[in-house]
Amino acid sequence: MDLEARKYKFIQQLSEVNETLLDKLEYVLKNGLQNSERITLEDYNKEIEEAIEDIEKGEFYTQNEAKKIADQW
Repeated sequence: MDLEARKYKFIQQLSEVNETLLDKLEYVLKNGLQNSERITLEDYNKEIEEAIEDIEKGEFYTQNEAKKIADQW
């Protein structure tokens, strides 16, 4: 399927989405492209190392703690 056909099909499908999904799609179109920059492998590895350090220092939430936090949203 070429790009124009995919766009046409997408537009047809938009007429069937609910407001919540439409809000999310609008957010992705507005903000998703701004945040689409890829990070370097060096930055990615640095983030992993920092996360491991946090875990080793005990700076993390257990699954149960995370669930309790999420339930408050």
